[in-house]
Amino acid sequence: MIISKGIFGKTSAGETAELYTLDSGTGMKVEVSTLGGVITKILVPDKNGKETDVVLGYDSPVGYEQGTCFLGALIGRHANRIKGGKISLGGREYNLFRNDGNNHLHGGKAGFDRKIWSARVTDGALVLSYISKDGEEGYPGNLIVTVSVSLSEDHTLSFDYTAVCDQDTVCNLTNHSYFNLAGHASGSVTGQYIQIFADYYTPADKESLPTGEIARVEDTPMDLRAPVKIGEHIDDDYYQLKFGGGYDHNWIIDGVPGELRKMAFAYDEGTGISLTGYTTMPGMQFYSGNYLGDAGTGKGGTRYDKRWGFCLESQYYPNSMAIGHFKKPVLRAGDIFRETTSYRFGLI
Repeated sequence: MIISKGIFGKTSAGETAELYTLDSGTGMKVEVSTLGGVITKILVPDKNGKETDVVLGYDSPVGYEQGTCFLGALIGRHANRIKGGKISLGGREYNLFRNDGNNHLHGGKAGFDRKIWSARVTDGALVLSYISKDGEEGYPGNLIVTVSVSLSEDHTLSFDYTAVCDQDTVCNLTNHSYFNLAGHASGSVTGQYIQIFADYYTPADKESLPTGEIARVEDTPMDLRAPVKIGEHIDDDYYQLKFGGGYDHNWIIDGVPGELRKMAFAYDEGTGISLTGYTTMPGMQFYSGNYLGDAGTGKGGTRYDKRWGFCLESQYYPNSMAIGHFKKPVLRAGDIFRETTSYRFGLI
């Protein structure tokens, strides 16, 4: 892998956002900005050898600052939703910023997606670092986060997450890339195929907060255990799909949390491009881009619209701090948070 450095542009506050290009040396390139750790481009060859950019994004830092859909960003301290913006740790309640109605979403008003990360290049990775200070967005403790981003010769993009804190806190990190395997400007992804390696999911309420139920996917539109077109059942008369305008749910990934295992597989018949996701985390949010009409104008003047991209967000289950039997993303003082998620691109 070869890593080169450039300048992405200036933020509205006048900070410089750098841009790093990871080159596999075998036909794949990934561009990463220090603003929000954003994946601005993923360039892979299609079945005819044509270079195809398979993630949605913007042409400048201002686009990411103004955007509300978290395109391509690193998310923290806590991915997904926390009901009422409240968590309890050690008998103390903490009030987090509420940026999704009455709830806390993806780290708050100015989460990790809005920060300038420090960057250094090692022999095998781009290493991004950020220090989240005690009280930021309401979270306790000074949290030191490191994300090692690497690209292998077999076209696997990997995120190795680590974090430590000087107080007990919560930590639930993810990447929020929107994939479109036909190309970022190609339109709806409903004709692309998705497979999720999960027998169970966590049903949610109308605020997209898990109810605490662990439900079988069998005999429901949530059964994606075999490849199916994203649009095959997305508009079915099924409550879990109706309230969110499509898929926006957490699946419980088969296998043992902590072990790297398959979470999803997707492909586009037109380009032949495939994507296989792996994670050590307990769950994954599959989001079908139901509100991408709010994303505005993206790369090359493309006006993104509803369902033009899909997300595969590895995670601890949403709102798990409030649900007794869900595995908790609690990081004890001095312990190390360590998780890995990777995406392997290929051809069908």
